[in-house]
Amino acid sequence: MPSQQCWYVYILKCKDEKTYIRCTDIMEKGVKRHNLGEVLSTKNYLPFEIIIYTAFTDKYKAYAFERYLK
Repeated sequence: MPSQQCWYVYILKCKDEKTYIRCTDIMEKGVKRHNLGEVLSTKNYLPFEIIIYTAFTDKYKAYAFERYLK
């Protein structure tokens, strides 16, 4: 049985206490890119801490939840 694709909505906390909300299908890679400073919109706010993440099996529900949080 093939594994089901998951989409993740996560909240990161920056060093200045601001939060960053993102939806992705590859959470580990995304968070790593943020902490390496490879994401232009967040590279000045390193390091990041994952506050919470939620997994969805439906891509559209994941993006709807991300919009709701923002």
